[in-house]
Amino acid sequence: MDGRELVRSMKVFGAVQGLRAVRSAWRRRRTDAWGLPPLGAERARVPGLAVEAEPAPGGGTVRFARSTLRICVSSGGTVFWGWDGAGPLPSYALAGEAPDADPRAFLEPDTDGGWRIVSERVTVTVSRHGAVELRTPGGVMLRRDLPPRWWEPVTGPGEDTAAGDGGGTVAGDGEGARADAGAGAVAGNGAGAVVPGSARWVQRSEVPADARFFGLGGRAAGPRLRDGSYRLWNTDPKGGFGPGDDPLYLTMPVQFVVSDAGTHLAFHDNSWDGRVTLAEGEEGAGSGHDRPGTSEVRMTGGPLRCWVVVGTPARVLHGWAALTGAPALPPSWALGPQHARWGFGSAREVRRVVAGYRERGLPLSAVHLDIDHYDGHRVFTVDRERFPDLPGLAEELREQGVRLVSIVDPAVKAEPGDPLYDGGSAADAFVKDARGQEIRGVVWPGECAYPDFTDPAVRKWWGGLYEERLRQGFAGVWHDMNEPVSFVPFGDPTLPRSARHALEGRGGDHREAHNVYALTMAEAGYEGLRRLRPDERPFLFSRSGWAGMQRYGGTWSGDVSTGWPGLRASLSLVLGLGLCGVPYSGPDVGGFDGSPSPELFLRWYQLGAWLPLFRTHAAIDAGRREPWEFGPEVLEHARAALAERERLRPYFTTLARLARMTGAPYVRPVWWGAPEDRVLRDCEDAFLLGDALLVAPVLTSGADRRAVRLPRGRWYDTATGRAYEGPGQVLLDAPLSRLPVLARAGAVLPVRGEGCEPELEVWAPAPGRTGGGLVVRDTGDGWEPAAIERYQSRLVDGRVVVERVTDDGVEEPGLPVRVRGL
Repeated sequence: MDGRELVRSMKVFGAVQGLRAVRSAWRRRRTDAWGLPPLGAERARVPGLAVEAEPAPGGGTVRFARSTLRICVSSGGTVFWGWDGAGPLPSYALAGEAPDADPRAFLEPDTDGGWRIVSERVTVTVSRHGAVELRTPGGVMLRRDLPPRWWEPVTGPGEDTAAGDGGGTVAGDGEGARADAGAGAVAGNGAGAVVPGSARWVQRSEVPADARFFGLGGRAAGPRLRDGSYRLWNTDPKGGFGPGDDPLYLTMPVQFVVSDAGTHLAFHDNSWDGRVTLAEGEEGAGSGHDRPGTSEVRMTGGPLRCWVVVGTPARVLHGWAALTGAPALPPSWALGPQHARWGFGSAREVRRVVAGYRERGLPLSAVHLDIDHYDGHRVFTVDRERFPDLPGLAEELREQGVRLVSIVDPAVKAEPGDPLYDGGSAADAFVKDARGQEIRGVVWPGECAYPDFTDPAVRKWWGGLYEERLRQGFAGVWHDMNEPVSFVPFGDPTLPRSARHALEGRGGDHREAHNVYALTMAEAGYEGLRRLRPDERPFLFSRSGWAGMQRYGGTWSGDVSTGWPGLRASLSLVLGLGLCGVPYSGPDVGGFDGSPSPELFLRWYQLGAWLPLFRTHAAIDAGRREPWEFGPEVLEHARAALAERERLRPYFTTLARLARMTGAPYVRPVWWGAPEDRVLRDCEDAFLLGDALLVAPVLTSGADRRAVRLPRGRWYDTATGRAYEGPGQVLLDAPLSRLPVLARAGAVLPVRGEGCEPELEVWAPAPGRTGGGLVVRDTGDGWEPAAIERYQSRLVDGRVVVERVTDDGVEEPGLPVRVRGL
């Protein structure tokens, strides 16, 4: 135990909670010591040589001396492979059934004793040692997965190691420690213990030397992932975090790889604790030969199976959404500015803050209530002294166009006589240990029990509890503390790894369930809200999650530290999550802790105004986050940022609808449309908002100008109207009053015009070029279908002509048109 951690826990949680946390930590250790099987001697295994193959539509099965590989290419070009009987299902990531196999693609013999599958979009080869290689139809290598290696308990005689294409991989446990690869039996610890019938494994992959890595969920050091090791274990960092902190709340085994050869997404469908070690390649390294980039995935157990989606960035995320589910569509009001605080304290304070926005002419769409509105921090309760009439407050605010959003934590105070706890006990809803005893942890209400959301019956029970939130007048929820968290002064702040879970009836423990705990809680909440209010789209976002969480809502940064590094981390998180298929996210504007300077708050506020989830939030002991608290100059510039956000609300509505239809994120890297541009791949301080706008936030103190890297084409400074030609770098003014924002020549985007009526803003096409854009009208907060309207723009005799493109040809736009850039 670290004494400093113990003292810190006492200060944060108080003496009583601190002592409870200490007892909880020791109890967890005892539980795991009893409940986890000891890890004894292990034997390393590789596939060995291929002995036979059985072709089937889309691929087939290759049998090796010690393993079996199943491989299949879908009709859409997505590739799946699984070792030792691992199939696509069951899976928490997939939205439904696995995609259909490509009937035109079959496994056929290749050279040197290997096999191959040729399809329209990708060629897959399997070497005689078990390496799996993906190439473009032109024969250029995208990715090569070397033969995997497993470590299994020694249960009988057998070979210690075997040679193969994957020579050089090494053993390790869940914490990333290394051991001698040549040892037949290697030691481990309880955290990496092997479940009977399962094995820990390592998979090393090679990508082109020029490739860049992105993704892996929410990573503060990004969006481009440098050489290093990244853990796959959803973790509360125990306070504010910055770019150097890893892991955070939301990890995913999803790699987005961009190279000259093309773009691909690789997903290792395994929810166990693991680690990904990345190393970028080097062109011309060693005697003029390229050194490929490498990715090494090592997991402490679970299946070895992988999905790969190839194509352009847009095609890749469209295929990923088809596989894991379309992103949930937030209600229209959730695209507006939102204000939260841990520590509103009372209905009176909420009214004061909302009145402050109204009196200063600042738009506001929602107010979020944190745990301090609960009775004793107990979920699904209300402190009646501080909020004597919460439904009345909600109705009063709704009349002003402001919704209330409630925090919801998973932990339930373990107190017999409490209706929620008694109901959960009667429903057998709580996680238990291997002896059948209820697992207890310590969270804000004190000693708590944890619902097992991997049980469908528990999800239905929990989803019904949201009726209480709706009766209180809340219009949406945000899930917190759902990694899940149990306060401890030392060690991992979560449940014992031996804790038992239903896992959809298969049964298992927390090592497999931990990373999908928040995902299944989001499913419970989202589906519950759909049942309770079938005519309204649910609004839900979650601090933690896993692959496929976009089906139920979005996420936010969590407790990002107040400071310029925290501001930079905010952008990294949104960009990285978007490439993992989660388009709706945003940071705690201003940072969660501390007191930002007026300049820092304003620059954060300006960035937030261009992100999908635009929400201020802060801790109970942090400085204020209302714009007027930072002086008249900041207030005036914040008002301008809010006004521009509101003017562009129709564009955000369009981006939200397109995200659901196509999987494309609202916020995209600047290389989105030109992944072959190597310089753009390394640009991390700017982003595209849809296809039309390039936003260059100010991320350093005192800056009033900044360099901006432009993609190919003509771009207009939206403040000055000046045109710039890309590709190339330009230096733009960035006064305290605004961020540099550029519009693509020819872009057609929907905005609010005079009187909030919709109109089309068109940026003049460059001579000899055309432009265009997509528009999806706001159909309200229900499930009404929406149509995509297509527009094209062109120059005719020095005049900009805008037309709506239909199946029958072209017609007048039907909306007022305002041309800019001429």
